[in-house]
Amino acid sequence: MTGRLADRTAVITGAARGIGRACAVAFAAEGADLMLIDISRNLPEVPYPLGSASQLEHTAALCRDRGASVLTRAVDVRELGEVTAAIEAAHERFGRLDVLVNNAGIAAPSGRLPHEIDEDEWQVMIDIDLSGAWRTIRAAGGIMLSQRSGSIINIASTAGIVGYSRFAGYVAAKHGIVGLTKAAALDYAPSRVRVNALCPGSVRDSPEFEGRMLSEIARSLDIPVDEHESIFVQAQPNNALVEPEDVASAALWLGSDESRHVTGTVVTVDGGFSAH
Repeated sequence: MTGRLADRTAVITGAARGIGRACAVAFAAEGADLMLIDISRNLPEVPYPLGSASQLEHTAALCRDRGASVLTRAVDVRELGEVTAAIEAAHERFGRLDVLVNNAGIAAPSGRLPHEIDEDEWQVMIDIDLSGAWRTIRAAGGIMLSQRSGSIINIASTAGIVGYSRFAGYVAAKHGIVGLTKAAALDYAPSRVRVNALCPGSVRDSPEFEGRMLSEIARSLDIPVDEHESIFVQAQPNNALVEPEDVASAALWLGSDESRHVTGTVVTVDGGFSAH
């Protein structure tokens, strides 16, 4: 196998669809072997369907078509034991762990003022979007340190660097991801393990990747779903939504040796939105 990630192993959370699937396919095309993780079931606290087992297996099939060896695992990132078992299974199967993409996340419950958020709604957002990333780093960090190499890529959001009205929980979690990234980068830099954050802007819900994050954000804001793309485009300086492949390309660069001296950074893929 040739490619920028040849002979390397990557773990991707939230891999059933959307950005996670786009990253998986891009990594497979560049030679990586993969552990693909998703919850593969719905949660009562989240008001829309989450990634399914069949979607995760479809992602795996797309990656195998590109020559990758692939493991899949149903994992709830709120459960440290499940996360650790998946990371250990990947390490045992492939013998190394080179890239970790922390992509698992939810966009709702949102659409409320801070005082209108229930405690369980706040907790599920922080536990998945922020603490979930910490759990995978906890499980993978020691392996990467022992190798003295590795790249951890935390998928944040422009909500990690700016504020959004009626999204206090999401904004808090994604700002936390950016802070976790910078602190972990300093901790792991002496062992040549890199940690960076990707902050996508408004990512189109591509049918190919079965994404639905942007439409769920629209629902939270009472924006008609059949009009949400044209409405979100109005806020984009380059008059276009970000594509899932755009985020995957940035993740691929961060996972490869092309970015070997890049750590502790926040890379925005937002068409200039955060430059306002």
